[in-house]
Amino acid sequence: MTQREQRQRLGANDFDLEDELVDEATATVITGAKRLNRKWPELVVTGFFGGVDVGLGILAMILVKQATGSDVLSGLAFGIGLLALKLAHSELFTEEFLLPINAVIAGQANVLQIVRLWAVTLVTNLVGGLAFAGLMVLALPDYHSTMIDTAMKYLDQPSLVVMIALSLLAGATVTLSTRMSQGTSNDVVLAIVSLASGLLLIGLGMLRGALNAIVIFAAMLAGADITMLDLLKWFGIVIPFNMLGGLLLITLPRVVRTYRVLRAVRKGTVSLEDLETQSS
Repeated sequence: MTQREQRQRLGANDFDLEDELVDEATATVITGAKRLNRKWPELVVTGFFGGVDVGLGILAMILVKQATGSDVLSGLAFGIGLLALKLAHSELFTEEFLLPINAVIAGQANVLQIVRLWAVTLVTNLVGGLAFAGLMVLALPDYHSTMIDTAMKYLDQPSLVVMIALSLLAGATVTLSTRMSQGTSNDVVLAIVSLASGLLLIGLGMLRGALNAIVIFAAMLAGADITMLDLLKWFGIVIPFNMLGGLLLITLPRVVRTYRVLRAVRKGTVSLEDLETQSS
């Protein structure tokens, strides 16, 4: 018996792939298409609350950072924000590349819809984050110095190479974290993934544009010597490399391994309904 025949005998699909990979492709295409086809009000509000939900994690991070001075403990506290993001079904800029990209490859949406999703999500994340940062500054005057010190740590990098590497790592970490979260329905596992991701992101000082921006906004409102030009220069480096980290290190390999399924859906060889039936 050939390998192909053996896999087909052990599985429930005709793609010469493990059933788990076919199920993954099906789920990502369906979820991605739903995200890309949101109406404007839902898209805007979801992105806004993405900034607010992550702000909860920033608030916990600042609290623990000032109380302990530990980046590791403050990273674990930040995981609360990532958990809130998952449980509230909010949208964080480029947190999950795989979903919309798979939907486009499978012919369930188009590239302009991806551009719309990412652009609106980034802007609304920043607006929501700015609003939350303003509340933090007003409510917590005793924490201003911690906000400023944390923001300056993100802005003052030893070299451009380090800055790019930290941005790539952050993009890959958040994308992989989200992918793992979507692979489980267990809330305990979801919490562990969120806390571990926060530990890595904050504990190692990774640079994630939509997340770090909330701290930088708070520092600026608290009187830090940070100009808008400084912020834009920082963004101009961090955001593109966040995207590359998520796309090249996490998303592209996963697209390659399920491409035959996506292509079959696009060509109409198999329907999403048929794949859903097989998955269930």
